[in-house]
Amino acid sequence: MRFAVTILVALFAGIFSAPLLADEKPKIAFLYISPADDDIGWTHEHERGREEAAAYFGDKVQIDYFDNISEGGAALDKMRELAKDGYDMFFTTSYGYMNPSITLAYEFPDVKVEHASGFVRTPNMSTYNIRFYEGRVPEGIIAGHMTKTNKIGYIAAFPIPEVIRGINAAFLAARSVNPDVEFEIVWANSWYNPAVEEAAARQLIANGADVLIQHTDTAEPMKVAEEMGVFAFGQASDASKYGPHASLTSSINNWGPYYIERIQAYLDGTWESTDTWGGYNTDMLELGPYSDLIPLRVQEQANDAVAKIREGRMHPFTGPIRKQDGSGWLAAGETASDTDLLTMNFFVEGITGIIPH
Repeated sequence: MRFAVTILVALFAGIFSAPLLADEKPKIAFLYISPADDDIGWTHEHERGREEAAAYFGDKVQIDYFDNISEGGAALDKMRELAKDGYDMFFTTSYGYMNPSITLAYEFPDVKVEHASGFVRTPNMSTYNIRFYEGRVPEGIIAGHMTKTNKIGYIAAFPIPEVIRGINAAFLAARSVNPDVEFEIVWANSWYNPAVEEAAARQLIANGADVLIQHTDTAEPMKVAEEMGVFAFGQASDASKYGPHASLTSSINNWGPYYIERIQAYLDGTWESTDTWGGYNTDMLELGPYSDLIPLRVQEQANDAVAKIREGRMHPFTGPIRKQDGSGWLAAGETASDTDLLTMNFFVEGITGIIPH
């Protein structure tokens, strides 16, 4: 599925699209890796954004989705089919769609492609993603305060920069309020696997974790937390309905404004190839409702961190920070660059888990 936005690289300079003729009705396709009718998670939020765009533009455009599209050759076959069927613009919402998207862009130079979470652009292909790691800061602060065992369980999808920097951000935030916090990490090796995520949650709780954080897409960890009487955070969507007692808050992806902006640019003839990596400051990332069990002082501390990140007064990775092996990384007051973040392949000092290769 999607991996991290690594290094933002443009193969060519951005170009502008030609304005549509007045009598043309553009056809726009969204491709999803999992079911569009999921009521939580990565694809659900992309579909929510698509629905917002469809409502905004009304009958000016035809906006369709195609779900359960496997990555690789199957995705390219579907993209080619749709391009030949007259689709003018594509939003391809999985990292594994990157190579098929590039091929589509070259084979159909008049088509515009928007690829979520990739790192390669062409004159008619853009990339976009969310700074998910920013959402780990309030989660880490809350987890550090709410844990009684000082053990936080983290269910991680793949050992790639997008996930690693989220683990590091959560750990640093948790340690900033509770120096005794420990993280145990289970690698699911999947973005969407209910059985694996459930098993991981049960394993972490059995090992003493009383707060769960996840960078995977199903509601299973929240359901297990509710069943077992521990706390958890929702990922990508508000997951509180699956854990009314367990849910502390959720990190929520908000794609709708981006989709509206990019489709409008296409309609206006001002679309160009761009890289977008937004977070709290662009409202692409949102914080869900808090549990009433979180003390007000902790809510205020989390809110303060979000406000500072939004306003550029705080960076989640500000030194002094050392790497897991004890070697130096960031000096006191130094902040990580986007290149540092996009290529992150190490844990920070204090995390005892390993990054599999």
